[in-house]
Amino acid sequence: MKLLGKALRVCAFAVLAGSLSPALTATAAEKEAPKDIVLKGDAKCTSCHDENDSPEALRIGKTKHGTVADKRTPSCTNCHGESEKHVKEAGRGSGPTPPVDVGFTKKNKTTSAEAQNASCLSCHQGGKHINWQSSVHAQRGVTCASCHKAHTGHDKVREKETQTEVCFACHKEQRAQVNRPSHHPIPEGKMSCTSCHDVHNDNPKQLMGDTVNDTCYSCHMEKRGPFVHNHQPVTEDCSICHNPHGTNIANLLKARPPYLCQECHSHESHPSQAAGLPTGRTTSTSALGTVGRGCLNCHTNIHGGNSTQNSATAGRFRR
Repeated sequence: MKLLGKALRVCAFAVLAGSLSPALTATAAEKEAPKDIVLKGDAKCTSCHDENDSPEALRIGKTKHGTVADKRTPSCTNCHGESEKHVKEAGRGSGPTPPVDVGFTKKNKTTSAEAQNASCLSCHQGGKHINWQSSVHAQRGVTCASCHKAHTGHDKVREKETQTEVCFACHKEQRAQVNRPSHHPIPEGKMSCTSCHDVHNDNPKQLMGDTVNDTCYSCHMEKRGPFVHNHQPVTEDCSICHNPHGTNIANLLKARPPYLCQECHSHESHPSQAAGLPTGRTTSTSALGTVGRGCLNCHTNIHGGNSTQNSATAGRFRR
């Protein structure tokens, strides 16, 4: 009887232990399961890429992409792919860890520019980015990550004061021009590259307007006209006479008058005499050349005139 009672107690304990083990196992699993740190479902990545390994990656919580309350907020895998091989091999030490399905680093050679941009455009395809695929930047293999930093709270290209640092990393000629004496107030922080350029669009020169003039007229409305007497280069293209990024000559002119004017106007006689000094002492205005004379001294309304005077000189853009 004693042996039978002892056997019954052992069986009862085994049954009780078996009934409790699932609960105990589940509790242990819950304790061991990694928890999300920033984004919903990011535990798959942040179990390795935590604040010790990749603190810069966790800064995404300070950006629009880290707004957990917004249902549109993506997770790590929405942008970088499921990356199963990367997850399985991470930390094994058996060799180089396979890269993620979609990588965005500058040195990344495993993900094409098209694949990188496709990941961003899966959300950002509409609006201002509708024509991105046909833009100059896209056609030349520029990626969204070349300019934007999705994991950082301060995206330099979105701030007027720091945007030029990003643009000038590639556009070095424009950086030199902007630092010339006559320039738009870009170095002063009153304007930025995107004041004139829509870098996501496919307009000529990626301008904000459909043409050069439309872009310029958004600020310089007094030059738009219509005038009674239109100066043809003005109505055609402002950049015929002006370099918008900067020059060494006042008013962003490409050359000094009268040299600039004589690129179009004949220099056989006044009003476009050949540039040079008089050959001797003279009081004739027809032989003064460029001494003490500038075209704009007389032709002050060079962008267009509204003179209604009935004379042969009415259309010469004088005051």
